[in-house]
Parts: sequence; C-alpha cells; structure tokens
Amino acid sequence: DSLPPAHYKETMNTILMWMQQSETKLSMPQVAIAEYETMEQRLREFKALQSSLQEQQKGLSYLSTAVEELSRKGPAEVSQSYRAELDVVLGRWKKLSAQLAEQCQKLEERMTRLQRFQNDTRTLKKWMAEVDVFLKEEWPALGDSEALEKQLEQC
Repeated sequence: DSLPPAHYKETMNTILMWMQQSETKLSMPQVAIAEYETMEQRLREFKALQSSLQEQQKGLSYLSTAVEELSRKGPAEVSQSYRAELDVVLGRWKKLSAQLAEQCQKLEERMTRLQRFQNDTRTLKKWMAEVDVFLKEEWPALGDSEALEKQLEQC
C-alpha cells in the first residue's frame, strides 16, 4: 500500500523521457533565419510539441492522483518523497510549457515581420525598376516645352 502501482513508474519514466527530449529540442540555439519556409517548419515542430504536451497531460494527471492516494494510504516519509519527485516534475513541466508558448509566439512575430519586410522589399524593387525605366527614357528636345512639362510632372 505504501508504494505506487507499477504503472506509476512507467508513466513517470515516460514523462521524464518526453520532457528531456522536448527540453533538448527547445534548447537548440536560435539562429537568425531569413527564410520563411524554414521558420514555418520550425513553427510546425513547436506546434507538434505543444500537441504532444497536451497528450502527455493525462499521464501527469495520473501521477498527481497516484501521489495523492499514496499520501492518504502510506507513511508520511514515503509519500513526501514521491510528492517531492512530483513537484520537481511539475516545475519542469510548467517551465517547458511556458518556454514552448514563448518560442511559438516569438517565431510567429518574427514570421510576420519577415513577411512584411519581404513584401516591402518586393514593392521597393518594383518601384526601383519603374524608376530605372523612367531614367533611361530619352529626354525631350530642349524646345519641346510640352514634353518637358510632362516629364517634370512625372519626376
């Protein structure tokens, strides 16, 4: 009665392994990415990790319930050690969840900025091409005041 069921240890190991893998993925150095497709891929990975986080939530709930039952049935020192173990896991879980949400938000903001920058760059390049065509046009004759006025208006 003073020990948790075997399923408890399996679930704990599964969650700890999952958190370790997720923390490793999140701790990858953030490099400056200038390619929208790469950023989209990274965001998909983060969203998949968030989805996986939700799936693992059931296991975490089970662990909490098991520790509660253990603290009612078993000796105080045993239940305290399991509660301490669970508290460490819950702390890591909250930190991981917050980091994941923050990374998603930052990446979405950067993607928006990059897309805006790319749109502005395309507009500027188009304008520069039009100006280039204009500048290469033949200048009107010096006496043609109507053509000169038209070109002045275009300038």
